Amino acid sequence: MLELAREIKKIVDNTAKYPDWIDRDDIKAQLKMDIIVKLNEFGYPPITQEDVYKNVLEQAENFKRYKRLA
Repeated sequence: MLELAREIKKIVDNTAKYPDWIDRDDIKAQLKMDIIVKLNEFGYPPITQEDVYKNVLEQAENFKRYKRLA
């Protein structure tokens, strides 16, 4: 699990380098695809990939929003 979490963090960090990634559907679509591929490589998840993607995207967006405020 820790290795999977590290890999997903790398994907999110790579995507977040674009300042407008939260507003761009093309970047979010690529993020979703990258996460789905990585989850599949690890034989994960026990819940649907859509649920996992939504959770990761929500966390990434919240981090970006609150990081601006800090």
